[in-house]
Amino acid sequence: MKLITIIISLFSLLSSCSFDSMFLYPTKIPAEAKNITINSPDDTINIKIDSTNFQPYFLDGNKDTLDLGYTIESVIFKSENGNMLNGWMMKSKSQNPETTLLHFHGNAGSIIDQHRSLVPLLDFGFQVFIIDYSGFGFSEGKATRKNVLIDGNSSLNYLVSRHDIKNTKLVVYGQSLGGHLAAVVAEQNESKIDGVVIEGAFSSHKAIGKETAGFFGKVMVKEIYSGVSSIQEFNKPVLVIHSNEDETVPISMGREIYESANDPKMFYEIDGCHICGPSLYAKEIAEKIKGMLKR
Repeated sequence: MKLITIIISLFSLLSSCSFDSMFLYPTKIPAEAKNITINSPDDTINIKIDSTNFQPYFLDGNKDTLDLGYTIESVIFKSENGNMLNGWMMKSKSQNPETTLLHFHGNAGSIIDQHRSLVPLLDFGFQVFIIDYSGFGFSEGKATRKNVLIDGNSSLNYLVSRHDIKNTKLVVYGQSLGGHLAAVVAEQNESKIDGVVIEGAFSSHKAIGKETAGFFGKVMVKEIYSGVSSIQEFNKPVLVIHSNEDETVPISMGREIYESANDPKMFYEIDGCHICGPSLYAKEIAEKIKGMLKR
């Protein structure tokens, strides 16, 4: 009897929020941080941070200001869970946006490094609002799957209150964990948006749990919310993007999301690494988003 009690208690513990660490790998940045360095195979970028609103200023290796070709407005807004979140609105300097993308990034890092994922689309008539979930970057709170969903909905509510999106189409664009989130937020806020783009996303927490930890992962992971279930209830345009070379989330999960979605929908199979779509196919993705919004 004692052994059974222990097993039941262990199952309850593991199937709850303790598995959040299996999905979320946030980079938390101290609020007092003044300088941040991003190292990549191609370059080194130094970022000076204004601590009053976390406004970033980008510098090259010689500490000279970089001309990015786009602007970043750092904002702080309140999530419905009470946490103050940090978001960046990115706009091209050379053209007026036709479409606003609300971007949900993946399960690691912060917008300091993740924002570059959608930058290529700024040249094709998009402005992008990207947020850090609770416990990521400068955002307050704890990183949990429950908070991720609350933050996703709260960021959309904040975004629709801004005057600079009023004359644009509004699309939720999520990548990886953010793609899974995008399906859920889109279904819960269908009247507020014009479509959803889902790139490199897993179909459900249980599915990626099985992919990561086998049968044990599938059984023990609690399905707090499911992207593949939510997309079945969404009735506006859907674009699913997935690489046939994705080694993080198998393309079969992207196809499952696509098959579960309602028309109008489109599946765009690409080559390349996990969630590298905009870096490799910005023009093609831009055209597909604009096309789906005209339907």
